Amino acid sequence: MAERAGERAWPEGEYEAVLARLDAMEHAAAEIGTALDERTVCAELAGFLVRRVADAVAVDLGSPDGAPPLRAATAGDTALLDGSPAPAVLLLPMLARDGEDLGRVRVARTGRAFTAHESAVVAHAVRLAALHLGHARRLAATEATALHLQRALVAEPGRPHPNLEIAGRYLPAGPRTLVGGDWFETVRLHFGRSLLVVGDVMGHGLDAAVDMNAYRTALREVAATDLPPHRVLRQLDAVVAEDEGRRPATCLLIQVDPARSTATFASAGHLPPVVFAADGSAELVDLPVGPPLGTGLGGYEPAVRTLAPADTLLLFTDGLVERRGEDIDHSLARLAALRLPAGSGPEAVVDDVLRRLDAHTAEDDVAVLAARVRERPAP
Repeated sequence: MAERAGERAWPEGEYEAVLARLDAMEHAAAEIGTALDERTVCAELAGFLVRRVADAVAVDLGSPDGAPPLRAATAGDTALLDGSPAPAVLLLPMLARDGEDLGRVRVARTGRAFTAHESAVVAHAVRLAALHLGHARRLAATEATALHLQRALVAEPGRPHPNLEIAGRYLPAGPRTLVGGDWFETVRLHFGRSLLVVGDVMGHGLDAAVDMNAYRTALREVAATDLPPHRVLRQLDAVVAEDEGRRPATCLLIQVDPARSTATFASAGHLPPVVFAADGSAELVDLPVGPPLGTGLGGYEPAVRTLAPADTLLLFTDGLVERRGEDIDHSLARLAALRLPAGSGPEAVVDDVLRRLDAHTAEDDVAVLAARVRERPAP
C-alpha cells in the first residue's frame, strides 16, 4: 500500500490482514447467535470458524449441574481433533459475562500456524458465542420456571370421587411459549358424582394464565352449589361477564354419575369430547354448543349419554387437533378415527392420543383430561 505523507508505514500485508480481521468480526456478529438455543449457537460458532480460519473445530459444553462436558458441535475434518495433534491448535475457554465456565473450544489447522489476527478472530467469535450461550441458559431457566408454574396450576385440580380413574396432561406450544390459558379441573360432588372440566382462555402469555386461574376459582365456587353442568355455565358466564377486563374462554363440563352410568355434558364454545369404548374405538359426542364464557349471552343446554362399562371420556383443548390451514371437521375426524388397544385406561389413552396426533409439536398449548368409571370388585 502506498504511504502518504505523515502516515506511518504498514508492514507488508498488515493492512489487508487488519481489514480481513474486521470483516470476519463483523460477519461473526451476524452469523453466531441467530437463535437462543445452545446447540444452535455452538453449531454456528463451529461453522463460522471453519469457514474463516480453521480446518476443524470442536465445541464441548459443560452442564450447569457439574456433569462432564459433552461435545455440542463439530465442523470440518474431525480426524484432526481425534488423532495426533495438528501443526496448529488453539484451545480456548468459553466464559459467560459473569465468569461462568461454559466449556471449551478446540480449533485445529494444518499447514501453517495461526496468525495473531486469526487468533484474535477465533477469540472474538468464542467470546461472542459464550455471551449468547449465557443468554440462552438464562432464558431456558426462566422458561423452565414459567413452565413449572403452568404445570403446577394445571396439575392442581380438585380431587374427583374415588370411583373415577383420572389422567391429565399439559403440553406447552413449543420452546418459546411460556404460560397460557389452557386448563383442566375435577370437582367432587355429592352422591358419588364428579364434574370434569377443560377450558381454554383466548390468547397466550401471563395475562391468559392469570385469567385462567380466575376462571378456575370462579368455577370451583359455582360448581360447589351442585348445579347441573349447563346451569354452572350460565352462572359462570354471568359472573365473568361483569368483569370487562376478563378474556373470553371456551369451556366443557361433564358431570359423571357412576351409580346411574350416565354423563351429562354442557359446552361453552368448546370442541366436543371423545368417548373411547372398551374395544378401543372412538366416537365424538354430539352436543349443543353455547357461546364462550364472558359474553353474558348464556344459552347453554345439556346433553345426556349413557356410559358403557370401560368407556373412557377424553376432554381436550383445540391444540390437540387443530392444524394450520386444516378444516376443524377434518381435524376432529382424524381424532375420531383413532383405534386404541382394547381396554386402555385413562393413562394409556392420554399417552397414546398425544403420541398418535403428534401433540408434542402442536402449534398451540394442549390440555387433555381422561376419565373412566372405576370397575367395582366382584361381590
